[in-house]
Amino acid sequence: MISEKMIPLMKNNSAIRMMFEEGNKLAAKYGRENVFDFSLGNPSVPAPAEVNQAIQDIVKEEDSLFVHGYMSNAGYEDVRETIAQSLNRRFGTSFHAGNILMTVGAASGLNVILKTLLNPGEQVITFAPYFVEYGSYVRNYDGELVVVSPNTVDFQPNLVEFEEKINEKTKAVIINTPNNPTGVIYSEETLQKIAAILEKKQKEFGTSIVLLSDEPYRELAYDGAVVPYVTKYYRNTVVCYSYSKSLSLPGERIGYLVIPSEMDESANVFQAATIANRVLGCVNAPSLMQRVIKRCVDANVNLEAYDRNRNLLYNGLKECGFSCIKPEGAFYLFVKSPVENEKEFCEVCKQYNVLVVPGSSFACPGYVRIAYCVSYGQIERSLPAFRKIAEHYNLV
Repeated sequence: MISEKMIPLMKNNSAIRMMFEEGNKLAAKYGRENVFDFSLGNPSVPAPAEVNQAIQDIVKEEDSLFVHGYMSNAGYEDVRETIAQSLNRRFGTSFHAGNILMTVGAASGLNVILKTLLNPGEQVITFAPYFVEYGSYVRNYDGELVVVSPNTVDFQPNLVEFEEKINEKTKAVIINTPNNPTGVIYSEETLQKIAAILEKKQKEFGTSIVLLSDEPYRELAYDGAVVPYVTKYYRNTVVCYSYSKSLSLPGERIGYLVIPSEMDESANVFQAATIANRVLGCVNAPSLMQRVIKRCVDANVNLEAYDRNRNLLYNGLKECGFSCIKPEGAFYLFVKSPVENEKEFCEVCKQYNVLVVPGSSFACPGYVRIAYCVSYGQIERSLPAFRKIAEHYNLV
C-alpha cells in the first residue's frame, strides 16, 4: 500500500523522536521530575514577551482578511523587506525583498531549495556529524547524500576529504553552523577554505555548486563568539533560516530562504523556489507569523538562560570524568561515550532515567548528544544520576 520510498524511512525512524517517546513512558512510570530527558531540541526558554504581544496586537489592529488571507507564494513583501534590512544592518549585506522567500521553517526551506535545484542522481555533500533528516530531504528529490567523515579533534569540517568527494554530479553542499549536534561554530577560516574549494571545483567541472547554510541556531552563540555570515564568502550560497530556536517558536514553523542576487541564475532560482514553495503543499508561510516577524524581527530569546545551562551541565559532566568539547553555540553537548558502542551507553543511561541520543544518528558513532534546552532545575537534578553513570564506568 505505502510508497517504497517510505519503507526505509519507517525503519530508520528518528532516534531523537524515539527517545522522546521513551521519555514520556518513563515519566508516566517514575514521575516527570525523576526523568532526565535530554533527547529533543525543544526550547525551554519562553518566546520573548514582544512576540506574544505582537500576536495580540496584530489580531486587534490589522485587517483580518489581510492577516489571514493569501499573499504571494514568496510571502508578504513588506515582511521580506523588513527581514532584508535587518540582515543588512547586522551583517553588512545588501539584500532586498526580492532575495527573501518566506518558508515554513528551515526544514521546509531546505526542501524547497533542494526541489528547486536537484535532478535525480545528483549529489549533495554534508559534513558529519549532521542533522539526521538531511538524508531524507535529499532522497525526497531522488538525490544522493554524500557524507564527509567527522573530524573529532575539533569538529571543524574535514576539508581534505571534502575536496576529494566533490565531482561532476555534486549539486549542493549543506553546512550547519552553529552545529547540531556539536555546538561548534564553523570559523571564518573554515568558510573561506570551503569557498575556495567550491570555486576551484566549479571551474574544474564547469558547473554551479550551491552552498546551503542551515542556520536555525545563528543567534545562539556564547562568550562573544561570532557566527560568520556565509554569503560574504561564496556567491552561490543560499541561507536557510528558522525562528524556531532564536525566538522559541518551533511549533509555529516560520523561517525564510535568502537567495542572493549575486548567485548564478538568481532570478530563475528565486522564481523556481517560489513555485516549489507552492507545489510542495506549503503554498505560503503562515500568514499571522509573517506579520509577527515584521514587528519582532530584532527580538532576542533569553540567551543567558541557555548559557547558564551550558556551563552547569558542561562543568558537571567534566567533573564526573566525561569527555566533550565546550559548545560555542546552539544548545547541545556532544559527549564521547566511555565505551565504543554508544548505543550501549545510551541503554545504561536509561537505567538511571537519563535519555540521550546516540551519535550514530548523526553519522558520528562513539558519541552522544545531550540537549540542554531544558530547565536549569532538571540539569541540577540530573547531575547525581550522571555521577552514578560515571561510577558505573569507573570514570570517577
